[in-house]
Amino acid sequence: MGSYGECQSADVSAPPQRCFEALTDYERLPEWQGAVKSVRVLERDEQGRGAVVEFEVDAKLKTVRYRLRQVYDEPQRLGSEYLGGDFRDFRGEWRFLEREGGTRVELDLSIDPGRFVPGPVRRAISDAVMKRALGDLKVHLEGAAAGKAA
Repeated sequence: MGSYGECQSADVSAPPQRCFEALTDYERLPEWQGAVKSVRVLERDEQGRGAVVEFEVDAKLKTVRYRLRQVYDEPQRLGSEYLGGDFRDFRGEWRFLEREGGTRVELDLSIDPGRFVPGPVRRAISDAVMKRALGDLKVHLEGAAAGKAA
């Protein structure tokens, strides 16, 4: 039992603001984030952004549901505070570091499932939540940029 965490990153050929905007356009996430089955904004902040957001994610071996309070530091960071769901605890943070030609996007997660999770299951969840999320963001933004250039 206990929590486990990981940080992964990807270089994306888009500015930090576009990365931030793509990940905070919650209603459209299921259109391009392969693991995200559904998203519902339950509360909005005074700027109209999603303050409390509920996610349903296909973690390959199981569909998981959770609610997060979003913490904004636009466009450098999107943090999350766990409010409830299928985990004991879930903390995440997207960071957007401007680099020449684009952005280094980092996804840092710490998950406590509340029970023992064998290594292969942990890797499947990590793959679904992190590698796929980073890869899907890259394809979404770079594909959109290629489409505009054509």
